[in-house]
Amino acid sequence: MVPARLIIPALSFSAFLGASAQDASKVDFNKQVKPILEAACVHCHGPDKDKGDVRVDSKEAAMKGNEDGVGITPGDPSKSSLFTTLELPDDDDLAMPPPKDGRLDKSQIAVLKNWIAQGAAWPDGVTLKQTTRIDFVKHVQPILEQNCVSCHNPDKDKGDFILSTKKQAFESGENAPSIVPFDLEKSALYHLTTLAEDEDDLMPPKKSGGPLKKEEVAILKGWIEQGAPWPDDIKLTAKEKAQSATNNPDTMDLVKKIHDFIVQTAQEKAEADMKPYDSKVPRTGAPFSMVPIKGGEFLMGSPESEVDRGDDEGPQVKVKIKPFWMGKYEVTWDEYEPFMLTAEGRNKDGSRKVWAPDDKIDTLISQPTPPYQPMDFGMGRDGFPAICMTQHAANKYCQWLSAQTGHFYRLPTEAEWEYAARAGTTTAYFFGDDDSKLKEYAYYFENAPNLQYGKVGQLKPNPWGLYDIYGNVCEWTMDQYYPDTYKTWAEKAAGGAIENTWVRSKTPYPHVARGGHYDDDSYMLRSAARNPSGPEWKQQDPQLPKSIWYLTDATWLGFRLVRPLEIPTVEEMYAAWNNGVARE
Repeated sequence: MVPARLIIPALSFSAFLGASAQDASKVDFNKQVKPILEAACVHCHGPDKDKGDVRVDSKEAAMKGNEDGVGITPGDPSKSSLFTTLELPDDDDLAMPPPKDGRLDKSQIAVLKNWIAQGAAWPDGVTLKQTTRIDFVKHVQPILEQNCVSCHNPDKDKGDFILSTKKQAFESGENAPSIVPFDLEKSALYHLTTLAEDEDDLMPPKKSGGPLKKEEVAILKGWIEQGAPWPDDIKLTAKEKAQSATNNPDTMDLVKKIHDFIVQTAQEKAEADMKPYDSKVPRTGAPFSMVPIKGGEFLMGSPESEVDRGDDEGPQVKVKIKPFWMGKYEVTWDEYEPFMLTAEGRNKDGSRKVWAPDDKIDTLISQPTPPYQPMDFGMGRDGFPAICMTQHAANKYCQWLSAQTGHFYRLPTEAEWEYAARAGTTTAYFFGDDDSKLKEYAYYFENAPNLQYGKVGQLKPNPWGLYDIYGNVCEWTMDQYYPDTYKTWAEKAAGGAIENTWVRSKTPYPHVARGGHYDDDSYMLRSAARNPSGPEWKQQDPQLPKSIWYLTDATWLGFRLVRPLEIPTVEEMYAAWNNGVARE
């Protein structure tokens, strides 16, 4: 939670703890003493239950005490059982509150001690009533760890506010302190949780799961009113927020309906029927083009003699590829943004919050939740490649497009991508081993406009008509990354060609991206170069769990479509569109 633009003058936490008993203004009965007694004492020492013949619900009763001692002696804490029982060890039967109910925090004890030392002023007519006592570990810690700490920790102190330790939480913030014990008006932590959903300063913001539930806000309110007790030894760490079941309609049954539609729509039966085609996304009219890639065999990976070769690029292995169409260009924002930005309310898994079984099949597919910020990061949208999507998001776009068009679209396998990029060549680049011609075909570190991506299709295509297959943005493949993939394949092939090369996912990371990007050196654009994904690609993501849709730090990552000639089974389609472990 970021205490932004809320300017509140207040004592620092250390100044609060060091309040002098001689300064009568430091303790306010209604604001400080009353909340402690009502939450921690009245339930056992009130009109309904006077345990030990002691009541603290009224001034007269509290001052009186019982036959064993005076309850309060104004000016002398040492002669006041209300105070002395607070300092007894846990194993003493007279310790108050008893350990099973939770002892008071030392800051609360200090308030009561100072109040008594200052004369125990109790306004006439003020009667105490039992209130719910807020326990930090049980009630407050889960709220802060599940909603706040992921953005407010030593590694990411948004708004200069850190919630990891008591000292940091009470002393940090742009307008520190953000938590003022006993004082809601001066506690930005509370005020910012009460803002409307559309307020920019709402914490946590709507895009990160806010606002808090009413009962969670009430807990924070009560905690601060009771002095914001926080055990010194408790350090907070970000925790995953429990997710409620969403009854997501994006199931195998939905994929079966899409599969039936694709089977009914298909016209091409053989490789000879495959032609280039231009199409439009039915729901939006955004254009896209597909290029046929004939089947064949090729030698995947790089020879040991190739300059700048990576160890994970070998040994070279012969791979057999079935025919498919491939996107002539990388998927653009024109195509992807209408899928990413939807008007329907969505759960974190991308399912619609309100839907009916008879809705159109493409509207039941999981789609991204709203992004944290414009995901083009100011680099341009009209005609530029879409970026920053997870592999899961790219898979779901393919499903969404398939459900509209009646053609099966997916990401390329790593083998299909390299086969298409090489376009029948065996050199480091499809134009040779010398990178001197690379600027004619690719945007990379040496020529990228303003060191960012360029519009698709501005440079020369490869021999098979694919634009920006090198550079511009790196492109997702379907495959899990293993450094020894080719060695495993070579052993299986036993001198022949290997088929069915898709390496299915078992973990969220790493997956393989190919082609290099606008900020890469030339060697990363070679046909054989492999780029494994990692959690650092979404390091700035403030959510916990981190979003399944966005890679906030991969501003150079996009994807390209593939449409295989052979229509797979329902199960294979489902696997392609729900590849791997979506959550971390």
